[in-house]
Amino acid sequence: MTVTFCGHSKIYQTCEISKWLDIILPSLIEGGATTFYLGGYGAFDGLAAAAVRKQKESYPHIELVLVLAYLDREIDASRYDGTTYPPLEKVPRWYAILRRNEWMVSVSDVVISGVLHSWGGAARTLEFAQRKNKVVLQYPAQAGGT
Repeated sequence: MTVTFCGHSKIYQTCEISKWLDIILPSLIEGGATTFYLGGYGAFDGLAAAAVRKQKESYPHIELVLVLAYLDREIDASRYDGTTYPPLEKVPRWYAILRRNEWMVSVSDVVISGVLHSWGGAARTLEFAQRKNKVVLQYPAQAGGT
C-alpha cells in the first residue's frame, strides 16, 4: 500500500499534528502500508517525513520516498530512502508542483491530509484526492468522514 501526504507549507499546530501522525501511521503500516511519498516542501511535509522516519525504527521495511518536481534543482535527499521523478518532462515549470502532487495522489492508496483551509496548493491537492475517491485521513479528524 502506498501513502502520500498533503498539507500546508506553514502550519502552527505542529505538536498536535505530530501526535496525530504518531497515532495513525502504525495502524496504516500494520495494515500493509510500505511506501510513503513526500514532496519535501514546507512544514507539513517536514512533520510527515519526521513521523515516517520515527516509524522506521519499529518498521524498518517501510520506505520514505521524495518525489521530485524538478530535475534541475539541488535538493538534499539524504534523509529519504530514495527519490522518484514522475512523468513531468512536458509540463510547464509553473505547473510542475501541482502535477507532481496529482501524480502522488493518483499512485497512492491513502492520502494523509493536514489541509486546514480551502485555498492554496495543498487544498487543491486534497480536492483532487477527493475527486479521485482516495481514502483520506484528515487532520483534525472529522467524525464520520475524511
